[in-house]
Amino acid sequence: MAKEYRLSPERLKELQDEMSYLKTVREKEVAELIKEARSFGDLSENSEYDEAKNEQGKLYSRMAELDEILSNYVVIEEEEDGGDYIRMGSSVTVLDKEFGEEETYKIVGSQEADPMKGTISEDSPFGKALLGKNAGDEITVDAPAGPVEYKILKVER
Repeated sequence: MAKEYRLSPERLKELQDEMSYLKTVREKEVAELIKEARSFGDLSENSEYDEAKNEQGKLYSRMAELDEILSNYVVIEEEEDGGDYIRMGSSVTVLDKEFGEEETYKIVGSQEADPMKGTISEDSPFGKALLGKNAGDEITVDAPAGPVEYKILKVER
């Protein structure tokens, strides 16, 4: 069974645009680099050719990765069921009980997660601990340095 990738409509569009760019523009650019490097002669000592082939490998690797994602995705829909519980797409403000710091995160799919930008994956330990909870709830997250306790202050859609 293939892994299912959960994407927001915005992230899906970004990935589709990237794949289109790689197939239409970048692939031709890399092919031209290889063609030009071949014209330099002996391929066994041609660093330009080696570099162009490496670039081609990276390109095809990224295209395969995108193809895998775009073949097995589910779009995260904004649910309007009236519940204030945490789910995909929710923005959550939490209080780190040990340090007294407030932090706000958005719950997203694993392909969009970037904790430094305030987005966390629903597959992460923190994301899993938050899902289904409400404002006022307290959670404990098992972190590598030990359990960390949070109080959920606010949930927004």
